[in-house]
Amino acid sequence: MSTVIEVEGLSKRYGDVQAVDGVDFAVRRGELFGFLGPNGAGKTTTINILTGLARPDAGSILIDGINCTNNPKAAQHLIGVVPDESNLYPELTGFENLCFCAALYGMPRRQREARARELLTTFGLADAADRRFGGYSRGMKRKLTIAAGIIHDPPVLFLDEPTTGIDVAGARQIRQLIAGLHKAGTTIFLTTHYIEEAERLCERIAFIVHGKIVRTDAITDLMQPIRDRHVLLLSVSHAEAGIVDALLAACPGCTVTNPAPTDIRIESREPIRVAPLVRLLEERHVEVAEARQLRPSLEDIFVQITGMEADAMRKEKAAGKAGGAA
Repeated sequence: MSTVIEVEGLSKRYGDVQAVDGVDFAVRRGELFGFLGPNGAGKTTTINILTGLARPDAGSILIDGINCTNNPKAAQHLIGVVPDESNLYPELTGFENLCFCAALYGMPRRQREARARELLTTFGLADAADRRFGGYSRGMKRKLTIAAGIIHDPPVLFLDEPTTGIDVAGARQIRQLIAGLHKAGTTIFLTTHYIEEAERLCERIAFIVHGKIVRTDAITDLMQPIRDRHVLLLSVSHAEAGIVDALLAACPGCTVTNPAPTDIRIESREPIRVAPLVRLLEERHVEVAEARQLRPSLEDIFVQITGMEADAMRKEKAAGKAGGAA
């Protein structure tokens, strides 16, 4: 499979902050490539450099064989860009915004109007076509911004945090739209700090932390080491050190941790029998409110590779939801 995006040694500093630090990666034709990391990791700076909105201090960029290092606009006709914040005009209608974007790419009037109507229908916005963009909901705005990014049918699409601040139903719709674009053959570069989103959509992922890529690999290869692990999460009344030691003694070969004062996490290569553990805890006057079998996820891999707890990512997700509700 040929390579569409090639990046080597990409670096960018803003004052005392090294936003991107010697980043290397390649994206294959037709691939949905994820750039995963917490806020401030360097995701948006990287995508801004790749799309010509910022200039790198060092490094090289090739998009479909075109050298964009010193001429960031050289491949503009090949790419679509969906920024993390909408760049459309609130006083124009949805239809007018799409037609205006199409005109910027030199599309004839009849063609751009037909394409605008087609995308409005595809994205479920036909009924809002003649409403001003400023009156759209957050989810509708995001969908129209994606539609504007693909108005010229680009082979390469850059998506920066496409579902941040959007309600669950809206985020699901946008993920379905992204999956449809990918299935149709569009090469997609997706930045996100939502671990579940990356796991659900992407074929390969680069983990970026503090401006550096710490691992790039296929989802299937990332997940392979933990695919056969069994994880049990117990919600209990209390879990002091003695309780953890007792569970370790009762579960040879298991890993027992105490991630929160009332949580016990047990991991094993073998299936975990719940009933004996519950009885052991009850004998020690520990009440078990819930016992849940967990599926190992990309979050576990993220923690292993980056050394970061995923709590920060979850807080950002909650903040994004709160912003969407505001």
